[in-house]
Amino acid sequence: MPKTLQVRDITDEDYASLRRRAAEAGITVPELVRREIERIAARPSVAEWVARTRRRTSDVTTSMVVDALDEIRGSWPNDRS
Repeated sequence: MPKTLQVRDITDEDYASLRRRAAEAGITVPELVRREIERIAARPSVAEWVARTRRRTSDVTTSMVVDALDEIRGSWPNDRS
């Protein structure tokens, strides 16, 4: 069964921004907010994403990443080598 959500204390500026975005999309403010809620709900939380990412294996080592970044960035400003 669908639920109703009420959000209080939205600033006038924030609501005006939501109205503008909804108008640009040709939808109502509630529809805009509903779509954003669906988008957020469909994404994993940061904790879930980190847990999934940690389970992945890789042949790339930390030193390989550091070496690649050093190559891209060049020498450090105070590097005397």
